[in-house]
Amino acid sequence: MRAVRIYQYGGPDVLKYEDDVPEPEIGADTVLIRSIATSVNPIDWKVRSGARQKDFPLTLPAILGKDVSGVVTAVGRDVRDFKPGDAVIAMANATYAEIVAVPAAWVTHRPDGLDPIDAAALPLVALTGDQLVRRATQAAPGQTILVSGALGSVGRAAVHSAKTLGAKVIAGVRARQLAEAESLGADATVAIDDDDAIARLDAVDGVADTVGGETAAKLLARVRPGGRFGYASVLPEDAAKDATVAVSRVFAQPDPARLRIFAEDMRDGKFVLPISQRMPLRDAAAAHTLLEKGGGGKIVLLP
Repeated sequence: MRAVRIYQYGGPDVLKYEDDVPEPEIGADTVLIRSIATSVNPIDWKVRSGARQKDFPLTLPAILGKDVSGVVTAVGRDVRDFKPGDAVIAMANATYAEIVAVPAAWVTHRPDGLDPIDAAALPLVALTGDQLVRRATQAAPGQTILVSGALGSVGRAAVHSAKTLGAKVIAGVRARQLAEAESLGADATVAIDDDDAIARLDAVDGVADTVGGETAAKLLARVRPGGRFGYASVLPEDAAKDATVAVSRVFAQPDPARLRIFAEDMRDGKFVLPISQRMPLRDAAAAHTLLEKGGGGKIVLLP
């Protein structure tokens, strides 16, 4: 099958497009999915470079990728909820490939009417943003939740989940993005690259952080005592040393039920996830180069 593999850690050039990669084996509780599309996420280039080797060790050669939208081609003997021909989406592993093996418990049916290519942009970012809000900040009706990096893909998902839960949402973005952030439907916006603006913030019940670094440390100080701070990136080493709030890091876990809800909302226009480019899988290295430069929406890869 066609796939992109890496044989060593390094820059985008270590991504090798190959057309003779062995297909994955099917297990008793696994489905095989012929991919229509996958997408590129920041974690992909961080794993590829070796920067996140501690969190996500690889056995080389390895296939990267966390999202798949496609059609079931085969199911394991214990699988009851899927059959060949089903249109599905999933957060998975090794998705830069023509065929992807996924535990059936991670898979959901793709809603009728949702573009199958755009759907590939959804799984990882939707579940990361959702779990930042539901699990890490434990947002509740009436609480105030600040989402940093709110115009990013994960940030958009976090805003959507927090609003769905009835929280008051503050969208944290760069000062030059404040006008654009009005489209998110948040209750307020704040420039998180402006120290004075951060200092003027009233204490919030929780922060869903997608930015990391020193900005995250400054936002942590704006959470009320007893509040919650969830992050998906990296905090400075001593940022939470004396924190009076519950600090937790989110590594997204498969949740097909929540993914299905996001997929329906995406289809219905209730959740908007910008797609900047559709590129062939063979151009994965170019896609990584674009992603590392930042800006724009999701990049989708077509096998």
